[in-house]
Amino acid sequence: MSDCCIKGFQWDGEPKGHETNLAGNATYVTGSNRNVAILVIHDLFGWTFPNIRLLADSYAEEVDATVYVPDFFGSEVLPSEILSKGPSEWGSLDLPAFIARNTKDIREPEIIAFAKALREQHQSIGAIGFCFGGWAVFRLGAKTTTILSIASLLHTHLGSRRILAPEIDPVFTPELKEFSNRVIPSLGLDYDYQHFPGLEHAFAVRGNRTNKAEMKGLERAKNAAVYWFKLWLH
Repeated sequence: MSDCCIKGFQWDGEPKGHETNLAGNATYVTGSNRNVAILVIHDLFGWTFPNIRLLADSYAEEVDATVYVPDFFGSEVLPSEILSKGPSEWGSLDLPAFIARNTKDIREPEIIAFAKALREQHQSIGAIGFCFGGWAVFRLGAKTTTILSIASLLHTHLGSRRILAPEIDPVFTPELKEFSNRVIPSLGLDYDYQHFPGLEHAFAVRGNRTNKAEMKGLERAKNAAVYWFKLWLH
């Protein structure tokens, strides 16, 4: 895990949705379209992080979809207050233990089960993942092609895939970007890759709204995801 996974800003705003339980997971739900659903897979700050819920609200309204943000950390989240503190405070988080409790092997089965539960309720399903959630969306597309209609990945669909990639990302390295752009088009999928120059990992979910360049990137990434979902889910 890189330092960028726990850096960023918390946004102002009040989420509009509600909390419920689905497939055994506490879940934030927003929107009311019975046919179209979007699964949002959170980053290390979890399903209660205000930013992820505000983004879900935007997707629900602009795509006309029911959007789900489940808890995939077993009621555990990183405290958002850490965003306002420096690296000297990060040691108190015991991140290695947190990561060990939430490995891919541990969380993948429940993520797949949740997506299958959505398939029972909705005709068209898309998914988008941030940081931790990025790998999960790839796995959903690779292993369960009858579940998702499309997928979108941030910081790094399944008839189609879109990647929104910041220039500065120690996780989604230049080598991985080159690999993605070389291999995915060869799979016969509708594919779109967008590059965000000068922006860092997590810009789309924890970017600084008071910084002009970051705000422009935030809006562009959100609009790109909305366009992709509208194109393929309706």
